[in-house]
Amino acid sequence: MRAAILAVLALGVTAAIDVAHAQSRELPFCMKGQGIADAHGDCSFATYEQCAASASGRYNYCDVNPFYRGNAAPAPAPQRRTPNRGY
Repeated sequence: MRAAILAVLALGVTAAIDVAHAQSRELPFCMKGQGIADAHGDCSFATYEQCAASASGRYNYCDVNPFYRGNAAPAPAPQRRTPNRGY
């Protein structure tokens, strides 16, 4: 019985990790409005034109994804300043 519970638990964790990975795509445009359950919108559009075509005919609109970083390089590490000793 213990093995069956552990197997079900492992399957659940694997499924949860797989779903989280699929939802973490960062694309630059989000569709927002009626019928969109997520507060940030449906951010699955690479271009504004794709988003606008999907929103057309519905009470939806397109907006920039506030969490999209694109191909931005990571911020450089801050330079540590050494004190001027004045000798």
